[in-house]
Amino acid sequence: MPLNTEPYSGWGRVLTARAERARPEKSSALHRFMADTPGPAIGNLRAYGDAALTEGRPAAVMTRLDRFLAFDAKSGVLEAEAGVTLSEILHVFGPKGWIPAVMPGTGFATLGGTIAADVHGKNHHAEGSFGQHVKSLRLLGADGHAKTVSPRDETLFRATVGGMGLTGAIESARIQLSPCPQRLVDVTERRVPDLKAYMEAYEASDATFSVGWIDATARGGTLGRGILEEAEFTTREAAYVKRPRKPSPVPLTAPGFTLASPVVRLFNTLYYRRIPTAGRTRSRPLAAFFHPLDQLLGWNKLYGKAGFHQFQCVIPHDAAGETLEAMLREIAQSGLAAPLAVLKKMGGGRAGMMSFPMEGYTLAVDFPNRQKAAPLIRRLIDRTAEAGGRIYMAKDSLAEPRHIEKMYPELEAFRAAVHAADPDGVFETDLARRLNLRGAA
Repeated sequence: MPLNTEPYSGWGRVLTARAERARPEKSSALHRFMADTPGPAIGNLRAYGDAALTEGRPAAVMTRLDRFLAFDAKSGVLEAEAGVTLSEILHVFGPKGWIPAVMPGTGFATLGGTIAADVHGKNHHAEGSFGQHVKSLRLLGADGHAKTVSPRDETLFRATVGGMGLTGAIESARIQLSPCPQRLVDVTERRVPDLKAYMEAYEASDATFSVGWIDATARGGTLGRGILEEAEFTTREAAYVKRPRKPSPVPLTAPGFTLASPVVRLFNTLYYRRIPTAGRTRSRPLAAFFHPLDQLLGWNKLYGKAGFHQFQCVIPHDAAGETLEAMLREIAQSGLAAPLAVLKKMGGGRAGMMSFPMEGYTLAVDFPNRQKAAPLIRRLIDRTAEAGGRIYMAKDSLAEPRHIEKMYPELEAFRAAVHAADPDGVFETDLARRLNLRGAA
């Protein structure tokens, strides 16, 4: 099987690796690869840091294993190979009245990667994490054999879902889709003047889907201002859906001055004011609402050649107000924040030992990879740990083992399950080494 040995990176383009990568097109080819040169399975490289990096270790890129295997139109249960993307599931089954129960901010995530990260979406407060809708999965283990794993196999299932690929290669999965009464959502957008008002708005909201853009450059009385989006499936009969436009590629890596602090502050001010004072409601196709940045292919190039970091945390309710206020004040004073920053309310739903979600508020902020960015993010990670929160490993590139040990109370049980499934570390990744996820042998 041909192997690609070119360096590659995560979506943030900061951390890189050089490793042999194969692209099996059939399950039999994947099995042969694992028998000859076993290594981790990786997806579409949408994790931001080093979750999919395997320096010096061969890896199987799963994106060509992208077939739909079975679908029950009555129950909405879909079986598909791990390389299928969420966008493809939405495109094929949305018109049939079914969509993934949980969708993250990009539809380019593969099914296998989605399970390995136990992703959350704009309806986490109601539907929980993606892994809670997985009926079963086929897991190719370090012994070269595949087996079906379901929630009945509690330890291995909970170590695999949210386990960042460390228990084996997910070949395929059976997932429960959710009914989709319409292919449009009615989205209500309104300005929120500050962080306190934001949290009050979330607490009062009963919307099916909700997400908030936050102006991470705002200071003083406007600290934490933003735009709250709440959405419901449209109630209009046979709503017309425009044919989706073809995504536009970013042709060049942007020069550094495009994210200079004055430019970002001006952009954020204009973006905030684009929403009328009284708010507005408009209809949007599902893909445009769930995956808005996917319409701009290669948008990570906008951060320049040096790439970017994303910091994403979740803070429990009792500490959220004080901690997020302190974080946003420090971010605004740094002048490093990019326009992309998100605040969401989360419920308690999670499927795995190392799943990120917990009840509280999650803040995600992009930072161009500049000299002061890493120290700032490390301070934010420390604040997160002190508040009893967590960072999201699928987005992280700077946390340390001490953080994970404090944030994830089931870490030791996870380590034991990983060693049982993969005693020789066949599926170890750069992320696992950096954060010592396997622990001592």
